[in-house]
Amino acid sequence: MAPTPNSAFSITLRVEVDNRPGSLGRIATAIGEAGGNIAGLEIIEVTGGRMVRDVTVLAGDEEHARSIAARVDSLDGVKLRSVTDRTFALHEGGKIMVRSKAALTSRDDLSMAYTPGVARVCMAIHQDPGLAHRLTIKSNSVAVVTDGTAVLGLGDIGPLAALPVMEGKAQLFREFAGIDAFPVCLDVSSADELVETVERLAPVFGGVNLEDVAAPRCFEVEERLKASLDIPVFHDDQHGTAVVVLAALWNALKVVDRKIGDLSVVIAGAGAAGVAIAKILLEAGVGPVVAVDRTGAIHPGRGPLDVSKQWLAEHTNAEGRSGSLKEMLRGADVFVGVSGPGLVGAEDIRTMASDPIIFALANPDPEIRPEAAEGIASVIATGRSDYPNQINNVLCFPGIFRGALDASATDITESMKLAAAEAIAGVVEEDQLSSSYIVPSVFDKRVGPAVAEAVAKAARAAGVVRAR
Repeated sequence: MAPTPNSAFSITLRVEVDNRPGSLGRIATAIGEAGGNIAGLEIIEVTGGRMVRDVTVLAGDEEHARSIAARVDSLDGVKLRSVTDRTFALHEGGKIMVRSKAALTSRDDLSMAYTPGVARVCMAIHQDPGLAHRLTIKSNSVAVVTDGTAVLGLGDIGPLAALPVMEGKAQLFREFAGIDAFPVCLDVSSADELVETVERLAPVFGGVNLEDVAAPRCFEVEERLKASLDIPVFHDDQHGTAVVVLAALWNALKVVDRKIGDLSVVIAGAGAAGVAIAKILLEAGVGPVVAVDRTGAIHPGRGPLDVSKQWLAEHTNAEGRSGSLKEMLRGADVFVGVSGPGLVGAEDIRTMASDPIIFALANPDPEIRPEAAEGIASVIATGRSDYPNQINNVLCFPGIFRGALDASATDITESMKLAAAEAIAGVVEEDQLSSSYIVPSVFDKRVGPAVAEAVAKAARAAGVVRAR
């Protein structure tokens, strides 16, 4: 199947053509025949009988973009002046920056912001360390920490290559929650080094968002940092995904008129996200859960297991079922995929219980494409933005940290995650719910404040807040 044109592979073609009717039409026809989608047109200049235009085109991948440009360049009377990769252009020079909150326009300003006035604030914090959460950036800052061992679907590409992702995460924190986040990409080779480095950096930050750390290291790192630090630590690849999955599931159940305790769930993928999803679903009261990896269903008698799979063996699949993913799906109510593309076919969905719910979250290519499950599954969600019901962590992590910082929380508890899921689900009005609308848009401005308020309230109820 040809890749779907999307903005991630969009290009801007700067073309020079004769300024006469039909010139643009020839270009549009060539782009369409090459499988591209025109997303924008802009006149740059008109000189004599020639016109220069920028044509923005969505392509499916890099090779597709090159073929579209070549097709346009081959047209008689068309001069292709340049081709700009819009994604690379957006990243030029980085995506974030530091700005001053206080104006420095006089000697008085400088004397208060820096020496000698700043010394008074330093001594106040020395005498009462809790003041750092009010008088410094610590009150509104999060470290976005990675070792680059599990970046997106790219794998272990290292901390330097991970930097664009961490910049993007910091940008999302600012845009969706007003939080100052900083990319912290660490060149470390063990869990011990990662933990020690974050502990040494912790005085600067009000929270730590772990990102793209490979399993099973991520479990150990998170547990150790939660134990040693007095600020919230949150591994978004685990818990962010899990929170949004639960929110979506609660609303999906309203669509199919089912109760969460009656559901049987199959999870494909036993990494960080799979474990966290299993934990939060069990916490929410879901029925039987079976996790499946490449070898098959996970159960206690299945030989040596790493720490994450051992947890799954001890807490899921109480009946000790064994077999392949396809076998586990027979009669199941819900399928959650956090694994890889093309694992499930329409014939597998047909073997599930009536009104099955499918969350195929592998990205960019899901475990089953919605087109293949359409007419069989009652509710379908993916991790992609070009299909309905996108399970996107942006719905979760900005609001969770906003609420934690607002409450001066020292931890992020299970009750805070459940509160976040409930808040996300609640943004979708009852009369708006449908099979194609079970989670709000990431651009719905109600989401962040709703999650933040719910999380802050849950933090106070749990007693994990710092005395002010």
